[in-house]
Amino acid sequence: MSVLSGLARLTAVEAKLFLRETGMAVLTIAFPTLLLVVLGLIPALRRPDELFGGMRFVDVFMPSLVVLVLALLGVNTMPSRLAGYREKGILRRLSTTPVHPRNLLAAQLVVNAVVALVAVGLLMLVGYLAFDVPMPRHPLGFAAALLVGGGSMFALGTLAAATAPTTRAVAAIAMPIYFVCMFLGGVFLPRYLLPDLVVTLGRYAPPGVQALQDAWTGGGPQVLQLAIMAAIAAVAAAVAARLFRWE
Repeated sequence: MSVLSGLARLTAVEAKLFLRETGMAVLTIAFPTLLLVVLGLIPALRRPDELFGGMRFVDVFMPSLVVLVLALLGVNTMPSRLAGYREKGILRRLSTTPVHPRNLLAAQLVVNAVVALVAVGLLMLVGYLAFDVPMPRHPLGFAAALLVGGGSMFALGTLAAATAPTTRAVAAIAMPIYFVCMFLGGVFLPRYLLPDLVVTLGRYAPPGVQALQDAWTGGGPQVLQLAIMAAIAAVAAAVAARLFRWE
């Protein structure tokens, strides 16, 4: 009970620190929704198009906006904060207290997971109410894709932060991962404009834009898609746990 109580208190502190940085909180929670609103205000993007099987661009782009949420948190915000704690000696000081430094990692994962759910929920709600974007056809499949895709991104982010001594060092590792995931996820350029090879890689690469897309508008995610991302998450998390340095 004392361990859980300590973790709960540490999680509450981390949540307050996250919300105290208003700019970062707005960026991670509201930016994907604001981007949806900007795109949704363009009439041409709200018209059904045969290119999308009779759907609209705002409908098919939603999974890419979910990718944006997961990438911002998993391989941008969280690794930078962990590296900042190491750089400032916070992890080293924690090791001299009854609170184990690993609790800080667990608290960070909890806070960022909750923020991801809030950001995705806001995105879906605004999309539905403002632009009549349908909810996922397969809610359980979407939940599975979100869980596995998000887990893979957080695992990669933790791996990036495992040994980086400074925030600048972790940025040099995490930012390439961030941009690759965003590119494969169709955030920078809609996926129908990407080369076939890139689209194929995006079917299985974290955070699983194709699995999200299939759950949202198709027959549900494929087991192979979820299995590959789960394997990536497991391997990245195992390597990060082995390499992670607290000072």
